[in-house]
Amino acid sequence: MITKRQFFIAMAMAMTAAIATLAPAAQAADQVVRIGWLRGPNDITLAKSRGTLEKALADKGIKVEWAGPFPAAAPAFEALNAGSIDITAGSSTSAIAALAAKVPLVVFAYQKMAPGSEGIVVKKDSGITSIKDLAGKKVAVNRGGTGEYLLMQGLETNGIDPKSVERIYLSPSDSGPSFTQGHVDAWATWDPFLTIAEKAYDGKVVADGGAIKSDNAVVLVASKEFAQSKADQLQLVFDVIKSENAWAVAHKAEAGAIWVKEMNVPADLAGKIGENNAAPTTAVTQADVAQIGKVAEWYAKSGIIPALPDIASGVVSLK
Repeated sequence: MITKRQFFIAMAMAMTAAIATLAPAAQAADQVVRIGWLRGPNDITLAKSRGTLEKALADKGIKVEWAGPFPAAAPAFEALNAGSIDITAGSSTSAIAALAAKVPLVVFAYQKMAPGSEGIVVKKDSGITSIKDLAGKKVAVNRGGTGEYLLMQGLETNGIDPKSVERIYLSPSDSGPSFTQGHVDAWATWDPFLTIAEKAYDGKVVADGGAIKSDNAVVLVASKEFAQSKADQLQLVFDVIKSENAWAVAHKAEAGAIWVKEMNVPADLAGKIGENNAAPTTAVTQADVAQIGKVAEWYAKSGIIPALPDIASGVVSLK
């Protein structure tokens, strides 16, 4: 018969063995960074294509798992909200909408968008020559994202009543066919869709980001939990991103060629996409926080989001 003392000794040994078995698995899970990549011209897509993140993190014993490609920021942010990914990219406008929806994310990198990388495009034979001509027209936009922001900002900049323009809410993948088939009169969008519409869909840009007075930016985001519990890994990822971004800024044509290949768009668009999108990426400064906050205030005032989110709490400062 087993004694009470022998029972407890056996239990202790069994628990020790179980912990020893589970520890490597737990440690392995802790050494994985899950990154959602967008089919777009950003630093994460570049790092994925060039394999630099896997190499740099592998040297630290960390594995990279990729998810995607996501067609736009909204579904990527949904994946982050669901706990499926740790890091992804998007626009500052989409990040504002996500923060307003209580998605637990933090912005850790900021890249001001070049004027030519976003705008409002129409068909060349549409008779539309300016934003003022959009009154009474239908414009494709993505709800709460860059497209809706560009349209609304453009209308305000030109003194046009937003109620005079019908917003047609479509995903980027659905906007292209609607634009080519004439179901909408214009399309407020960003690269690569803007360049594709201009070069392949017989479009012309009636107002780019500069004319619209856009304050939009590309941002990199992480889940709040990941940023808090794995701050060292987030910094490692950002270090690689900064290196990739510096390479892109110095090699715009080469970066454009990589982006068009990853996005599966015509190779002859590489030059323009590289020129438009290879812009400096930095850690988020207080000036950037103020800029995002300014757009968020405009979003709330315009009724695109129900309430103003706390932008400061949605940002993390890295080196």
